Amino acid sequence: MKYAVVFTQGEKNSDYQVSVPDLPGCAISAKTIDIGMEEVTKAIKSHLAILAEYGEKVPNAKGLDSHRKNYILENPHTFSQAFWAIISIDITPYLGKSHKINVTLPELLIAQIDDKVSKSSDYKTRSGFIASACFAELEK
Repeated sequence: MKYAVVFTQGEKNSDYQVSVPDLPGCAISAKTIDIGMEEVTKAIKSHLAILAEYGEKVPNAKGLDSHRKNYILENPHTFSQAFWAIISIDITPYLGKSHKINVTLPELLIAQIDDKVSKSSDYKTRSGFIASACFAELEK
């Protein structure tokens, strides 16, 4: 899952405030951008672990354009001072126990899936690709 994060910096405080719009309450403060990227990644994983512990659904990430448009509307005077990044998180550990299922797919579709998986770092396995496709379809 690719979560958008927004970096802002207060006038009085030189620290960056980093928040994850898709995960309300998931935010950190950091002295540098590099530290902010590391710490917000840890914060996202911790947030997702807590959701999983309580049996809550992992929120799907919205697109960066959507978040930027909302941010501009909510912060018209400071939006130009904010900048965005994308944090890619493997959400598999937060989805619960895996179960093996038998799925029947056409041979050519399987070949296309395998080709896509082999050429993309976004998917580690065929199952991961299929799970991502399912998430996208369920989000509709």
